[in-house]
Amino acid sequence: MSDALPPPIAAATAAAQAAETARGADKAGAEARRAGEEFEAVYLSFMFSNMFTDLAADGPFSGGPGEELYRSQLYDELGRILARSGGVGIADAVVREIMRHQEV
Repeated sequence: MSDALPPPIAAATAAAQAAETARGADKAGAEARRAGEEFEAVYLSFMFSNMFTDLAADGPFSGGPGEELYRSQLYDELGRILARSGGVGIADAVVREIMRHQEV
């Protein structure tokens, strides 16, 4: 008795395995993209916090102590929004490096 599958079953099995491999690659790509965007968001948040270091939160139209308290959250959210909307290219570089290291 032969262990070979009939051609239609063998083709279906090969197609199913190829689809599973493609799903795994898509999932890895999506996870790499998410990691790249998170990295870029953290970097941009750090840049925003340094840009506004000397900005005083006093005066008649400032947010006062509340502004100082929530300023870091504002920078974090600005970094996330900018990274999600295309960013400055850091996420793309991170994704390329992650994918390159996964191929090895």
